[in-house]
Formats: sequence, C-alpha cells, structure tokens
Amino acid sequence: MAGNREFINRRLHSLLGVIPVGIFLIQHLVVNHFATQGAEAFNKAAHFMESLPFRYVLEALIIFIPILYHAIYGLYIAFTAKNNVSNYGFFRNWMFLLQRISGVVTLIFISWHVWETRIAAAFGAEVNYDMMEAILSNPLMLVFYIVGVISTIFHFANGLWSFFVSWGITVTPRSQVILTYVTLGIFVALSFVGLRAIFAFIDPTLANI
Repeated sequence: MAGNREFINRRLHSLLGVIPVGIFLIQHLVVNHFATQGAEAFNKAAHFMESLPFRYVLEALIIFIPILYHAIYGLYIAFTAKNNVSNYGFFRNWMFLLQRISGVVTLIFISWHVWETRIAAAFGAEVNYDMMEAILSNPLMLVFYIVGVISTIFHFANGLWSFFVSWGITVTPRSQVILTYVTLGIFVALSFVGLRAIFAFIDPTLANI
C-alpha cells in the first residue's frame, strides 16, 4: 500500500510539474518578454493577465496549489534521494543531482518573487514595468533573478525529460537520447527568452543581445 501511494505521489508530482506548472512558466516568460517592446507593451500584457475572469480561483487551482504540492513533495524527494554521482559519474546521474539542487534554488526564487510582487500587490503595490525595473536596478537582485530564472527553466526542461521517461512515453535508449537534445533545446530557447526579458527591464538596448 505504501509503495502504491509513493508511486501515485511521484506520478502526480511529475505531472503537475509539466501541467499546469510548466505551462504557467512558459506563459509567464512570454508575458515578461513583452518588456523587450517597452514599458507600455509589458504593462498591457500584465494587465490582461490580471483582468482574467475568476482570476483568483484560477490562480489557486492552476498555479498555487499545484506549485505547493510539487514543491513540498519535491523537497521530500530531494532530501531522501540517494545520489550516486561520486560512484557513477554518468550524465543522467548528474542531471538527477542537478534536478534536486535546481528544485531547491527554484523554490527559494519563486517564494521571493511572489513576496516581492504578488504579496506586495495585495498591500496596494502595482505590479508593472516600473516595479520590475526598480527591483532589477539592484545588482544583487539582478544576479539573483538571473540565477533564479535559469534554475527554474533548467528544472522544468530536465523535469520534462523525466516526465516522458517515467510516464512510459520514451522507453528506448535512442528515444531518450533524442529527448535529451530536445529538452536541451527547450532549456536554451526559454533561457534566451527569460534573460532578454530581464535585461529589458534594465536597459531596453540590452534585450537585443
């Protein structure tokens, strides 16, 4: 019975990391990328998301509850997993270890980001271009956001590989190798989008790197 429960929990944890959390990550990166078109474009995109009907219900059911479950169970996995990198230095063992490390970093980053934006908004602050520009004007916060965004994207892309394997979608060694390159491409593409958005808040000319 305990084994079945753990099996279900791990499958649910993996599924929620892709749907809906992964989809929300991509949507969030796309909205942030509007900053490369200027303050007005970003504010318009952010306002559109804030004015969706049943916004708080959608956020609770599609974003916060899935993220909370994924984070709590992910921490359990991270601190109970037996990493064997020192004994078997294979690529996938390193990805396994980095997945756990990036998960912890991502949780810290998301918690701080929610505190700086959503919690601040609940107390009357306006989440807009000027807010993000002020946050990222601090060099330490800039580094923190760069590390946090890259860590979050890596965690999603590498987790996508694990999702396809654990759900029996890619079962052959060849398909798993191909999937490795696909998820690597996803990581590079989304990192490019995320970093361009960050630099756009600092200086719009830097977004054209």
